[in-house]
Amino acid sequence: MNAMPSSPAVDVPVLVVDDVPQNLMAMRALLQRPGLRVLTAASGAEALELLLEHDVALALLDVQMPEMDGMALAELMRGAQRTREVPIIFLTASPTDPKRSFRGYEAGAVDFLHKPIDPKVIASKVGVFVELYHQRRQLQERNEALERLLKLNETMMAVLTHDLRTPLSAIAMSAEVLKLRAADDVQRQCADRIRSSSRRMARMIEQLLDFSRIRSGVLTLRPQPSSLAAVCDAVVCELREVHPGAAIEVQALGDLQGSFDADRMAQVLSNLIGNALQHGDAGTPVRVLLDGRDAQRLRASVSNAGRLPEAMLPRLFDPFKPEGQHGGGLGLGLYIVDHFVRAHGGTVEGGNAAEGALVRFEMPRRAAEAAGSG
Repeated sequence: MNAMPSSPAVDVPVLVVDDVPQNLMAMRALLQRPGLRVLTAASGAEALELLLEHDVALALLDVQMPEMDGMALAELMRGAQRTREVPIIFLTASPTDPKRSFRGYEAGAVDFLHKPIDPKVIASKVGVFVELYHQRRQLQERNEALERLLKLNETMMAVLTHDLRTPLSAIAMSAEVLKLRAADDVQRQCADRIRSSSRRMARMIEQLLDFSRIRSGVLTLRPQPSSLAAVCDAVVCELREVHPGAAIEVQALGDLQGSFDADRMAQVLSNLIGNALQHGDAGTPVRVLLDGRDAQRLRASVSNAGRLPEAMLPRLFDPFKPEGQHGGGLGLGLYIVDHFVRAHGGTVEGGNAAEGALVRFEMPRRAAEAAGSG
């Protein structure tokens, strides 16, 4: 049975280093075959030059060489980023020495072979590492292709969601006109449904855009002096328009002034309160607590009478998870909350408490200080 792998027809380089020319010739004759290229070096310095030019699948190093022996060469290889992952097999004519073997394995050797070397053994071992080299290259190519595909998808998502805003705005405006000109309750209800659906779609588009910014690493903050209480009041007013009759109780404690991105924090509070309204008990108010009693940090929590499924807690802030039994979302709300809060230098956590489902976050009172201290 042929010990060499049946991988793609690519010349895989294998490096052999030995100061004896006859040994190099013998190794070349033994290993050279289609798909495998044997590079030979008569010294450690010559081997280092070859390693700068070639990405080798395996290095076979003679232990005893003048000037730079195999052990020293191996240590240099392990110290360089380019060659630290190259497997090394030491070739030696010396009798087994535990201390030498220990030093060799410490230098990064995967094996020791004693001369005279059995041709079948060396061919088999080289074959294994060549096959691993092929698999590693294939995995790297697949990862690179996947990264390119992910970037393309994110770009397409950003372009698509951006372009959807214009027709969606036209739909929302048309719904307002239809409601004003409605001749009866049926037409007004239809206009309200169109307006409600367009607002929901607009929120989904905004979440997709935020997701794309986060994934692409282009999320930016614009901190400015703001009041978390004022931001929360604006969010609550907007949500009460979307959810007529919604019961939202806000309690503000201490000084809620700070320096943060008010638009991003409005999205954080809107997502948290909106989720609580959607998944909580309709007969129980959503409670929002804003706490500015700490001189250095701002804190907030949102709770409702429902409970978060225990199975969901470990992945509560993951993207595209199911939105629960009520459905109606992309599962991006809490993912965006987590990233926006962390972008401010804060933390967010969720779970079940005595009062029901609870999500709370805290962040430095001044986002610029958080960025500077990272």
